[in-house]
Parts: sequence; structure tokens; C-alpha cells
Amino acid sequence: MTLSRLSLAQFRSWRHLTLDLDARPLAIFGANGSGKTNILEAMSMLSPGRGLRGAGAGEQARQGVDTGWRVRATLGEHQLETVAPPGQGRGVIIDDKPAPQTALGRMLRIIWLVPAMDRLWSDPPEVRRRFLDRVTLSLIPDHAETALTYDKAMRERNRLLRDQASDPGWYRALEGQMAESGAALTCNRLAAIARVMAAQRDAETSFPAATLNLLPGEGFADDADPASIADRMARIRPRDLAAGRSLTGPHRADLGAHWGPQDMPAALSSTGEQKALLLSLMLANARALADQPVVLLLDEVAAHLDADRRAALYDEIAALPAQTLLTGTGPELFQAFGSRARRLMIAKTGGQSSAEEV
Repeated sequence: MTLSRLSLAQFRSWRHLTLDLDARPLAIFGANGSGKTNILEAMSMLSPGRGLRGAGAGEQARQGVDTGWRVRATLGEHQLETVAPPGQGRGVIIDDKPAPQTALGRMLRIIWLVPAMDRLWSDPPEVRRRFLDRVTLSLIPDHAETALTYDKAMRERNRLLRDQASDPGWYRALEGQMAESGAALTCNRLAAIARVMAAQRDAETSFPAATLNLLPGEGFADDADPASIADRMARIRPRDLAAGRSLTGPHRADLGAHWGPQDMPAALSSTGEQKALLLSLMLANARALADQPVVLLLDEVAAHLDADRRAALYDEIAALPAQTLLTGTGPELFQAFGSRARRLMIAKTGGQSSAEEV
């Protein structure tokens, strides 16, 4: 089951756009600022969360227009729609019925790689944690609800800590919830890491395979035992009271990566090697979802690849069981696809984007 149509209205620089899609990669090219990435962002809004730019619904409406925005897609016999009326948050409609965002993640898996992610291995741990959770969500859709349960209990516990509340019963109840959902979060993350690594091992690929691990740091974030988590939170409660927040748990997790015969840490690798590792993880993530509808969004992915590595990437994309949308500044970047990909030229005039298939 694949997406056969994407339409958007009043989204970013697009007044309106309708694309008929098929299984072939779609290479989108045009000048910087023409609206290429806006198409990928619109597609990313068909998944749970805030999309590939992490923007709020109000930021995504076309400037000067107060009618809100809409993104709609056809997936097999289903209609997926996400809408943001003026001044309101984003809603989801599936087959003409309101639905939670998490329902999107059960129907369609969307994976993306954008230039800002090139800094993944040098960014703070919370950036890698969000990356890991996006990968985990694609593989285990219930991960989103588990994270929400944990975050809600932690916010309540943090409120008690800030208020210097002393009733141990309140803490025990919240710590029990955090322990159960926190252990599930950790199990999900470990399972996702294992599946991605297995997909790397089983693939014929030109990109380096990484050994991934969940780094506990100071937060014991690799603990998957609810009883152990609850006991530890009770023991360190005085320290948390002094800090006014929860200092340990899966919300402090980090993702580690090593590669090559010398077990090189990703953070110490060259810029090109780090990019290759990211691409390897994206491709493995897509392969691990071979039995699900998958869309892979690659923004300016060819910008820092030499011709040989670019051709190798396109060979692997063409063989993937996933629909892929790529962006770049010019058609020459996609020459190695040959006839295997469709091409869409984007232009922008008067603040409005337009598209033409070439």
C-alpha cells in the first residue's frame, strides 16, 4: 500500500499543490527558498508530532492568509488529513472521522533526514534522544503514548518537587507510573536499536554500519526494570527535592554510535563519515519497515556527497520498499537516477510556489 496522492492548501509558500504519486522516487529541485522543503514538511505532518522542522501549526500557514492550512493524502483506500484552522492547533481526520495524531503513526511510517541533523553526533544528548524516539516511533507506534504517559507523570512529580511537597504517598504513586512507563520506553528504544542494527547487517550497502547503544549517562536510562526504577527514584528523592526536578530516568537517555574496524565513535568521525552514518541509519530504518507503508523524506541529501556515493545512495533508494521524496538545488544532482525517478521543478514568484514535472 502506497500513497497515491498528496494535496496541500495554504501551507508555507504553497497556495495549493496536488501531486499524484507512485512507487518511484520523486526528485524535487529548484533554487533555495523556492518551496522544496515545504513539500517535505507538509508530508511529515502526516505523522505524529511537529514534523521535520518542529514548527507550531501557526507558523506553517501561508503568510498573509488567515484561513489555516490543510494537508491531505490518499493511502490505498484511506484518506489521511491533517488540518490547522486559524488560531488553533493541528487536528487529524482519517476517513472523514476525527482521530488522534498517534493513529497516523499506525497507518503510515514517515522517516526524514534534513541538513540540521548533520550535527546529530555533536549536538546535546536531547537531540539524539529525540532522533532515537522518532526511529522507535516508526517501528513501534505505541511508543508515542508510552512517552506521553511518562512525561505527564514526570511533570506532576516535578511540580511536587518544586513545591517542596513532603507527602511520600503522592510521590510513590507518580514514581510507580514513571517506573512502569519508563521501563516500557527503554524496552522500546532497545528493541528499535536492535532492529535497525539487524537491518544494517542484512543489507548489501555502500554505507558504513554502526554499532548503536543506549547510553545511560547519569540517568540510568538503560534500566528496563520497573521495580529498580521505582526504588532508585525513592532513594534519590532528597537530591531531586534539592534540584527541584527529576534527575534520573529515561528522559536522560542518549544514543551512542561506533563504526568501522577501529570502533570509531561517531562524534570523532569526519563530517563526511557522520553524514554517511546518518544515511546508513535512515536506510536501515526503512528496510526494517519492509512490511509497512513507508515514506522517506531526504532534504538536500546530495549536497555533501561525491558522485560515487551519490550514485550508490540512489541505487539503494531505488531498491528500497519505500516511497522516497528528495530535494536538491538542480537536476544534475539526480542524474544518476536515470529513468528510475520522477523529477519535479519548483519555482517561486510573488511569494508563491509552483511546480512542474519535467
